[in-house]
Amino acid sequence: MVAGDVEISEVAALLADPARCRVLLALNDGRALPASVLADEAGVTKATASSHLSKLTDAGLLRVEPQGRHRYYRLAGPQVGELLEKLMEIAPARPVRSLRESTRAGQLRAARTCYDHLAGRLGVEIMASMIDRGYLDGGDGRHHPELSRHDRVSGYGRDVDYALTPAGRRWLADMDVVVPERRRTLVRYCIDWSEQRHHLAGLLGRSILDRFLSAGWVMRRDRGRSVRVTPAGAAVLAESLGIEE
Repeated sequence: MVAGDVEISEVAALLADPARCRVLLALNDGRALPASVLADEAGVTKATASSHLSKLTDAGLLRVEPQGRHRYYRLAGPQVGELLEKLMEIAPARPVRSLRESTRAGQLRAARTCYDHLAGRLGVEIMASMIDRGYLDGGDGRHHPELSRHDRVSGYGRDVDYALTPAGRRWLADMDVVVPERRRTLVRYCIDWSEQRHHLAGLLGRSILDRFLSAGWVMRRDRGRSVRVTPAGAAVLAESLGIEE
């Protein structure tokens, strides 16, 4: 059968359900989570969550990883994370109706993961400092939607041509950041939906997050996508990048 044009409406119909969107957002930190946790995140019963997860998996937005008798779900790939981040740029903010929601919203804006890299104020500050110190070249870290040829949402983090400099490679070595050899773009960026500036993505963004997690400089919270900077991490950020947390 010859394939025709793409059917965007099928994906749009899946995203029209708030519970399914909450499931996708809960997985946007790159982790795999069980159905019971995702049901709690979505605020639905386990049976309803199972139905949602089945539809999202069948549509290719999620993949399943069996572990013993349990099934864990994660985003099918970085392209799904990119889709969610782009939608978050234009989506209206959800009203905050409780102290708990206010706290979680503040934590998300301060520091979070965007699929497999750091985002929020922390992610933006790391990229800005790397540019200021000459570790990255090619852009200024700011979102310029008024420019007709650069920094377009349609560029998906590629139209501003950031590059890692020799000084940046030395900094990575000093920080013991290991960048694996993979067929993936080294330096990319996302337009951070809460800060409206660039944060680092691509293989470099993932490698930095992996190092920060393994060293205990940032830690994931029990729930949600936000992370917290540890005292050791605050010291490293201040010394190596001049970032005061």
